[in-house]
Amino acid sequence: MTRSAFVRARRPEHKQQRREAILAAARQLAADSGVRNVSLGAVAEAVGLAKSNVVRYFGTREEIYLHLAAEEWDRWAEAVAARLREATGSADVVRALTETLADRPLFCDLLSHTATSLEHNVSVPAARTFKRAVLDVITDVGRQVADVTDLTESEGVELASSAVGLAGMLYPVANPAPTLAELYAQDPDLAAACRPLQPTMIRLLSAIAAGLPALRSSESLTRIDGAPPRD
Repeated sequence: MTRSAFVRARRPEHKQQRREAILAAARQLAADSGVRNVSLGAVAEAVGLAKSNVVRYFGTREEIYLHLAAEEWDRWAEAVAARLREATGSADVVRALTETLADRPLFCDLLSHTATSLEHNVSVPAARTFKRAVLDVITDVGRQVADVTDLTESEGVELASSAVGLAGMLYPVANPAPTLAELYAQDPDLAAACRPLQPTMIRLLSAIAAGLPALRSSESLTRIDGAPPRD
C-alpha cells in the first residue's frame, strides 16, 4: 500500500490493514537483521509512514514487538499441541518443546529481549495484554504436558516455562554477534564454551523433567514432618 493510501485510510478495515502492515514490516525487519537492530524509524520507512503515524497504532517500538511476541507465543503453542498429540512420555515432550522452539528463530530472538527491553517503554494495557496471553499459553501447554507424562499440571507449566526461558537465554549464545563470531573463529577454545541450542536444551529439560517428581516427593515429606528431609 502506498504512503498516500495510508494517509487517507479512515475506515476501521483500513486502520486494521495499517496495523497489519506495521506488524508485517516489523516482523520482516527483525527476521532480516535481528530484533535488537530494528528502530521505530526503520519500521515507519518500511510501510511508508512517518513515525508519528506509527505511534498512533503502537505507542512505541517495544509495543510493536511485544505484540509480535504474543503472536509468536500463540504460534508456538499450536506447534507444541500438534507434537504432543503424538507424544508418549517425558522424552517426547522434551524434544517437542525444544524442536518447536528451535524451529522459530524469531520467537527465540523475541524471548531473549522480552524481559530486558520489550517489557520496558510500554503502556500498562499493552503489558497486561501480553502477560495475559503468555499466561494463557503456558497454562494450556503445561496441561498438555501433564496429559502425556507423569508430571502434574503445575510441573508441566514449570517444564514449559523452563523451555522458553532456556531458549531465550541460549539463542543469542548460539547465534553470536559478528564480533564474537570472529573471536570464536580465532579462538576455538572460547567457541567450544558456547553451548549449541538444541542439545543443551534437551539435556537441561530432561534433567528438569526427571527432577520435578523427586522435588514433589521431598516437598510432601517436608509438609508431613515439618522439617526438611534428611540426606
